[in-house]
Amino acid sequence: MANKKKGKLQKIPVRSPTPPPIADDDDNDLMNQLLEQLDSREAPPAVQAESAAMLNEMDLNEQAEKLESQPKMSAKDRKAAALAESYSPDDPVAQARLEKEAKDEEEAITRICNKLGVAMYEINPDGHCLFSAIADQLALLGLLPPEQARYEVVRAAAANYIYTHPDDFLPFLPSSEGEDGYGAGSAGLMTPLQFEQYCKSIQNTAVWGGEPEILALSRAFNVPIHVIQGGQPEIVVHNPSEHPIAPPLLISFHRLMYGLGEHYNSLRPVRVAT
Repeated sequence: MANKKKGKLQKIPVRSPTPPPIADDDDNDLMNQLLEQLDSREAPPAVQAESAAMLNEMDLNEQAEKLESQPKMSAKDRKAAALAESYSPDDPVAQARLEKEAKDEEEAITRICNKLGVAMYEINPDGHCLFSAIADQLALLGLLPPEQARYEVVRAAAANYIYTHPDDFLPFLPSSEGEDGYGAGSAGLMTPLQFEQYCKSIQNTAVWGGEPEILALSRAFNVPIHVIQGGQPEIVVHNPSEHPIAPPLLISFHRLMYGLGEHYNSLRPVRVAT
């Protein structure tokens, strides 16, 4: 979901650049000797090849050390980095591919909406779009008064349900040090403190919502939530644990509609979509 919240620009403090690490003198001497052998016309080809191999190995070791020193990335961070890397505005082929994929997605979602007799009601892409879309649906069905149909109310409901039902959600919320962490080799779950912080972030920040939050809201309001998307399955169904008290809430999920950001819209009956 796109996160383009408008507001005043904040002044960012300027930080001095981090100085490069000081190389070991022995490594420098060895590297200089290897470079001299490579540059020397008198050195036998076998010696030059061995020098090149050693220089390459030294460079690989240096790169590995740099990777180890980098902070761990969450699954969402890695996904965003991969998407950003795949997007190249200077590459016309890549740009054309992205535009086609976005158009195909929009056409697929529109086709499903036409079958259901609903139309997209666009939600502001501000980081709260999932919760705003569900708030809009809850108001349409009379499950929330209009004055309470706000993302803040829905965020609080999702956070509270997840926090009070940890056994239902912890298996799906691995910590950054677990299998979703950079270089992790175990499926470590969130600690109690991390779980509490996660719930607080859902309630009090613009962090994106996803499958766990949709399931939590389906159960919190005891209503099915159907997510329409361009991929397969076309409709992702989330059902509450008990008998629902209302027909399904209908929202759409867009991977490409807003550039690189994922986004949710509310799907209103055609007669009220405008």
